[in-house]
Amino acid sequence: MSNIPALLTSVRGPVLFPDDAGFADEAAVFNTVVTHEPHVIIGATHATDVQAAVRFAAEEGRSVAVLNSGHGPSLPVSGEAVLITTRRMTRVTVDSVRRTARVEAGVTWGQVVEAAANVGLAPLAGSSPQVGVVGYTLGGGVSIALGRAFGYAADHVRAVDLVTADGELRHVTPASDPDLFAALLGGKGNFGVVTALEFSLFPVAEVYAGSLQYAGEDAAAVLAAYGSLAATAPDALTSSIIFLRAPDLPFVPESMRGKLSIFVRVAYPGPAVDGEALIAPLRAAAPVLADTVTMLPVGQIASIANDPTDPATGVEHFVLLDELTPSMMDTILAYAGPDSDGSLTLVNLTQLGGAFATPPQPPNAVRRDVAFALLALTFVPPGAPVNQQEAGSALTGRLGDKRHPGYLSPADASVDGVRAAYDEATYERLRTVKTTWDPGNMFRWTFNIPPRT
Repeated sequence: MSNIPALLTSVRGPVLFPDDAGFADEAAVFNTVVTHEPHVIIGATHATDVQAAVRFAAEEGRSVAVLNSGHGPSLPVSGEAVLITTRRMTRVTVDSVRRTARVEAGVTWGQVVEAAANVGLAPLAGSSPQVGVVGYTLGGGVSIALGRAFGYAADHVRAVDLVTADGELRHVTPASDPDLFAALLGGKGNFGVVTALEFSLFPVAEVYAGSLQYAGEDAAAVLAAYGSLAATAPDALTSSIIFLRAPDLPFVPESMRGKLSIFVRVAYPGPAVDGEALIAPLRAAAPVLADTVTMLPVGQIASIANDPTDPATGVEHFVLLDELTPSMMDTILAYAGPDSDGSLTLVNLTQLGGAFATPPQPPNAVRRDVAFALLALTFVPPGAPVNQQEAGSALTGRLGDKRHPGYLSPADASVDGVRAAYDEATYERLRTVKTTWDPGNMFRWTFNIPPRT
């Protein structure tokens, strides 16, 4: 074990340097497209550990990075940086009377969904129970079950506990610090280390939800039916369409290996009879190979997506669409349909709009002027060079250049890439807040918004 600097002796969790046992495991991430090699890792167990880490970084002139659940890809952290991991900060408190949850920084959505469902409430959770609440919410947070009905997860945050660059722990609310509060929600990790969030829950006990699976050769018919549904869908219906060309690997069901399948995921927080009427055209569009759409308790919403649970390497590219035109559908089919070259593993088109488009009160920095979000992902087999897996950029480049703070990948980490996630006025407000609270750009290991100099 390395000698621990005096400023870090108060830390209750592990303090790990590169030569220490457990360093690599502590820095491990879900999407192995990035790896972290910081100067030191602080495994925080409490907000005071985070404060000690930030004060140590300030004293030594170092930058600070944060790894919450490790589920999503992030920027590779290296060199002089202090990396704070929060996976030990897992307390969840649900107030059924106020319909709120308070969660610490390492909490994942599976924990919140279970705790809320036990009292008949639902959060605006991510698609996977392994997704970290804080990182997801700071980017906006698109719930695949309730998003179009209630908006972004960020829109319903009530308070943020934040350690700022001076090492102070602040309870940030719309009343206490309106500009900082607005910037945190959509501005990602640029302004400090979030140690806890408080947010609203919703009185939803079940949803009419699940997925419809089709053969790849029916992609055009299903996409056309999906486009028609999206054009007329009520705000309460949240949906997405997925083109999945499953890799030929042991963890993939044999019937799907190397084949293209189409999935449409839907969720409707209303009566089954109304949900059935809404998606009837989808069921009629082509032969349905598997149909899991049913009344689903909110405690089981992760089954809508049934996301992978094991770490892997995937190169992601995102783009935002103002509309879904026939020409755009043709482009998607050309790159992801049955006659494509198969270089893309997954294309996921999610409808936004609905409550996502409604400006919240108090305001935040999440983008609202888009109708769809598209993810293009290439799975990188073990041992294959990551830098040769750029197929998704060809598709997204054909569709536009709009970005969103919740849909950024390492490929978008340039100044211009991050700037494209905001309109000009919002970006300038974020730079003002950054200059006030982090003028030295300590928190730059994120999709960075630089301070003014």
